[in-house]
Amino acid sequence: MTGVTMRAGVLAAILALLATALTPAQADAAPRLVGVQRVGPTVDLISVYSPSMRRVLRSHVIRPAGSPAGLPVFYMLPGAGGAEDGISWFNNAGVERFFRGKRVNVVLPIGGRNSMWTDWNAPDPVLGVNKWETYINRELPAVVDSTYRTNGRNGISGVSMSAGPALDIVTHAPWRYRAVASYSGCPSTTDPLGVLANTAIVARGGGNVVNMWGPPGNPTWARHDPILNANKLRGKAVYLSAGSGIAGPVDGSLLQNGSGLIGGNVIEALALACTRNMASRLSSLRIPHRFVARPDGVHTWGLFKADLVNSWPMIARAIGA
Repeated sequence: MTGVTMRAGVLAAILALLATALTPAQADAAPRLVGVQRVGPTVDLISVYSPSMRRVLRSHVIRPAGSPAGLPVFYMLPGAGGAEDGISWFNNAGVERFFRGKRVNVVLPIGGRNSMWTDWNAPDPVLGVNKWETYINRELPAVVDSTYRTNGRNGISGVSMSAGPALDIVTHAPWRYRAVASYSGCPSTTDPLGVLANTAIVARGGGNVVNMWGPPGNPTWARHDPILNANKLRGKAVYLSAGSGIAGPVDGSLLQNGSGLIGGNVIEALALACTRNMASRLSSLRIPHRFVARPDGVHTWGLFKADLVNSWPMIARAIGA
């Protein structure tokens, strides 16, 4: 065996060892589609591996018949139960029918209960590892775009718990989204209402808010405050809405689909106060937006659906749906 041949053989062996050593890490480094279940003529249930949370997460995808390529995507984040409790846009608001025939892929993630849909500083003994901002800004879109051959034009919305986080998510990835809607939530983290809302939602799920961004007053809280970072929403289509906390026609039957949330009147009144502060901030910065303060509405799916319908033309124009 010549010296050249020996060196080549040693090099090949080293490369083979490196490839074997790196394969698991490389596999973990990229999100991937694990499975697709057809649950309806135009509805899929996709399973995606999240490297940041090291687990498989599911999402409903409402798509046009035939799954045509080159369409935009509208992400609709869940409320406090993370849609894991069966209370969701998909189950309670008739979104499958609403989006039927529309030229858009609608993605409804399942997960993130009481997490504020953000990246936490530390794992929580009850709520586990939460890296939802990373998931929605990088991991899930990579799989959705590849699977459904999308055109890269995206919108996002949040409802109740995720309403403020939807705005926050866009400020951290403005290159990904053209439109954002905040329905009946608290777009704030650092003023008294924002601290109260974030702490209460996390605590309601048994989590410790200190594991999220550290204690209130930590600079990370300010980094995730859409009001403080509102300038990063410039150029986006922004829709903000909330009801008054007084029951009315927009709510429909308060007993239907779990809509009669205890304390819903107080929750919605607080959401309106938070949302009004967000609208005022955008106005002060001369950032165009639409703010709908309804005279009725007590945190029901009737209210949420009405604002989805009201906001859709604005969102559709922005993403080309």
